[in-house]
Amino acid sequence: MARKIRDNSNEDGIDRRGFLECMAWAGTGMVWTVSGGVLSSKAFGKTPHHQMVKNAGFSFVQISDSHIGFNKEANKDVTATLQEAISRINALEHTPDFLIHTGDLSHLSKPTEFDTLDQILTSTRTGQRFFVPGEHDMLADNGQQYLARYGKNTKGAGWYSFDHKGIHFIALVNVVDLKAGGLGTLGNEQLDWLRKDLAVRTSSTPIVVFAHIPLWIVYPDWGWGTGDGAQALSYMKRFGSVTVLNGHIHQTMQKIEGNVFYHTAMSTAFPQPKPGTAPSPGPMKVPAEQLRDVLGITHVNCVASNHTLAVVDSTLAMGSLSRTSLQNVDDKAEVKIDNFSFTPKSLTVKTGTTVTWTNRDDIPHNVVSTTKKFSSPVLDTDQAFSFRFEEPGSYPYFCKIHPMMTGTIVVEKAASGTA
Repeated sequence: MARKIRDNSNEDGIDRRGFLECMAWAGTGMVWTVSGGVLSSKAFGKTPHHQMVKNAGFSFVQISDSHIGFNKEANKDVTATLQEAISRINALEHTPDFLIHTGDLSHLSKPTEFDTLDQILTSTRTGQRFFVPGEHDMLADNGQQYLARYGKNTKGAGWYSFDHKGIHFIALVNVVDLKAGGLGTLGNEQLDWLRKDLAVRTSSTPIVVFAHIPLWIVYPDWGWGTGDGAQALSYMKRFGSVTVLNGHIHQTMQKIEGNVFYHTAMSTAFPQPKPGTAPSPGPMKVPAEQLRDVLGITHVNCVASNHTLAVVDSTLAMGSLSRTSLQNVDDKAEVKIDNFSFTPKSLTVKTGTTVTWTNRDDIPHNVVSTTKKFSSPVLDTDQAFSFRFEEPGSYPYFCKIHPMMTGTIVVEKAASGTA
């Protein structure tokens, strides 16, 4: 995704005046400073930390996608890598004012996973901690446990806003009620709240928005984006400085359009592939000695005089599917869940057939009928769900956790005496 470089007065290879898109994969960090709508940048490590914070009004840190409870090949000890991230935060020369976690705190939204996360975060030498949920935090009970722990005094599914030293922060939730084949969604109720929240702010107020799934469309084939994110961002056009912080994609990606700076953070658990470079998203195994190069944290410094934001990322290291017909041997059929896909994607069976979905992925999935005919629990690796189809018809379904995953069961009437 090459972009033409022009007006490059800083000799760092970044266009200052046109549309800018900078991707920093595999843990490469960039330092960004916003001043008067113009960005300057340096590779992480070229600007000493003490120099960055010398004129800072305050700073905060962002971590994301801890996935406490995950224990597959991509990282068998996500607790240890989260603890390393916290150690890096605690080693900063100047203590950040607060910490933001942009979702997927847990892997299966189990109480023990949230307990482990809370225990680790208590050692963080920051002030308050702010959270938004990821889709993995909503698996067990539609997010009720998440809200009980982290959603006090929030609105709806957990959205809220607060002010800190002249900057207005907005926490949005875009992982509720995900639709088949769709992107993240905010919904009308939250959008209306956001419009009213921003209406009383002056246009000179710097805005920082954070949510789990990117508010901009990163890669729709993998569900990396928010369907109604553009509407939310339209409410912010009149503001001179808008920064959007997200997680979900487990890698650093940065983009600037007009007054808006977009930034996605690395995970503290495991990396995911670059968009389009693999058959599907999901945990990406790298050599053990390289793992900490692709995990990390984001440190943001806010300059008091002009509300400049300097963003630093640091690492912990410093196929198409064919239609399958009439698979009904012994009145049973199977669908494999792997690589964020249902295989076969379309399956034709006879009435009376029991279809079994088995999760062979390293990530949990579920199987939900779009017409509410059937719904599985969350299926972890090697867990299965079965449903017997008694009536002819077409039964589309999807994974509600990862809604770009879709499939269809076509049920044909069995010949007399065969069902």
